[in-house]
Amino acid sequence: MKLISREFIRTIAPQLDLLNTIGGGVAQPKLHVNKRPKGVVLHVAMPSVPAESFHVVLKDSQLTVYGEYKHGPEDRLAAPLFVQTLDLPRNLDLASINASHENGELRVAIPFRDATSREIDIQPGS
Repeated sequence: MKLISREFIRTIAPQLDLLNTIGGGVAQPKLHVNKRPKGVVLHVAMPSVPAESFHVVLKDSQLTVYGEYKHGPEDRLAAPLFVQTLDLPRNLDLASINASHENGELRVAIPFRDATSREIDIQPGS
């Protein structure tokens, strides 16, 4: 005998996160950074949070990833679900950040800067 349907659980889960946040708690997503040969990939796993609730903001060398809950798409008020700010190292190409969302996980890929060196021609003085 089922007392609670799966649809009810799917519908109520974001509200429970919202109540936890309003009550002073903050949801903590599973977050990890993988170093790859071509750059780094930040993974943020929150299966109950849709892609449109995630935000990725770059300011100077700080990357902020946050999620917010809105009851409906047209709502102006939103409650924060989580916020994570990372200081990025200088060897990353901040102009080439790429973000995607798939299967309840946000992926932010940041490639390394091209580390090739070149000789600078010296111009004769006048």
